[in-house]
Amino acid sequence: MTTEPSKAPPLYPKTHLLAASGIAALLSLALLVFPSSDVEAKRTTLSLDLDSPIEQQTQDQDASDAQQATNGAVESPFAQIENSTDDTKGTAQATPATAPEVAKGPEHREVIVAKGDTLSTLFEKVGLPASTVNEVLASDKQAKQFTQLKHGQKLEFELTPDGQLNNLHSSISDLESITLTKGAKGFAFNRTTTKPVVRSAYIHGVINSSLSQSAARAGLSHSMTMDMASVFGYDIDFAQDIRQGDEFDVIYEQKVANGKVVGTGNILSARFTNRGKTYTAVRYTNKQGNNSYYTADGNSMRKAFIRTPVDFARISSRFSMGRKHPILNKIRAHKGVDYAAPRGTPIKAAGDGKVLLAGRRGGYGNTVIIQHGNAYRTLYGHMQGFAKGVKTGGNVKQGQVIGYIGTTGLSTGPHLHYEFQVNGVHVDPLGQKLPMADPIAKAERSRFLQQSQPLMARMDQERATMLASAKR
Repeated sequence: MTTEPSKAPPLYPKTHLLAASGIAALLSLALLVFPSSDVEAKRTTLSLDLDSPIEQQTQDQDASDAQQATNGAVESPFAQIENSTDDTKGTAQATPATAPEVAKGPEHREVIVAKGDTLSTLFEKVGLPASTVNEVLASDKQAKQFTQLKHGQKLEFELTPDGQLNNLHSSISDLESITLTKGAKGFAFNRTTTKPVVRSAYIHGVINSSLSQSAARAGLSHSMTMDMASVFGYDIDFAQDIRQGDEFDVIYEQKVANGKVVGTGNILSARFTNRGKTYTAVRYTNKQGNNSYYTADGNSMRKAFIRTPVDFARISSRFSMGRKHPILNKIRAHKGVDYAAPRGTPIKAAGDGKVLLAGRRGGYGNTVIIQHGNAYRTLYGHMQGFAKGVKTGGNVKQGQVIGYIGTTGLSTGPHLHYEFQVNGVHVDPLGQKLPMADPIAKAERSRFLQQSQPLMARMDQERATMLASAKR
């Protein structure tokens, strides 16, 4: 058998092999420096995907802010705290479980009270033993105020170089702070109260929904909105007179401490335009120290009776001599006005007077009847209950809460049935011309004008400045 010798691989010149190796090296380098379009496209897409949640989060926050500006009711800060606490449960790995500690120096420590914290746990977080807590609480009876911790409250510790407590400080409100300072006889407690600076501020609003929502959007607090309604309540029925496009201007007291607004005071002057008619009010304190509101020319804003005894209620039935009774299903005169509002809404006395009845009265249910002088009498029916101190034979002041809206007696839903009598004759309280209170006394008129004229001039100036800015 003849065996063929195996074929040897072809041999290439050495120069060719070196050239091929060089070309392969160049191609590898090019791929590293200039990636393919597919790789680059993937990187761009990844970058956009990472950015999009941030963009969406911003949009959601803007929507949330707009919703809060539109709605009168905003979620309670305490509810926000609880929600934020719950939300962090799923991110425990990314967020430290302990309260954050801020180190401003070797002897200064700050801790924020977290859910479940006690004074002992907070002391432990800054390296202080339990014996120090006992020493602090035993040193002064008032030191126990440091145990009344609030979620989010900040405690500031000043330590000695060897790690002992020298000073403990915490702000419990915008105006109050408490401190414990180490002395020769132990820790001494001190409470500091900051007196706010009172200045005047201006605000303008336009009604485009309800008064409460529009006022909140303009920056008025709920209490100040109620005050404004009370000032103009003799001339404007806020249950039925408010219209879209109505406007108001208010100059009020603003309380400031440490550069921060911490509260509001009295309305100093106000102007309300309702259905094209403008009403003005100026607060004035007479020489005897009594406060009241007057028109810009000195007439009293106060009348013998307020226009409506329930704030921001809805008129569900008007005065009529031929209304069909909703329960009895027969024609029966409706000698009053019904104001529908949520159960428990406060009801105010329309004027000063003596309580003739505070008790049950047939179909009226729980009823209050007030005699105002010789000629006037008012009735308030279907009450849920009576305010504390209101009883038959007692006296009440104008605006005093006398009871709360309910459904007692013949009633299909929570509302107030309000009647107004003049010399024993029922009249429509919505159409009755109300008697005026006394104007500014002649002896004080000059003093009143010295106060009222600058306030009204400032409102005019602020309004003009605002309108000019809006046109730019």
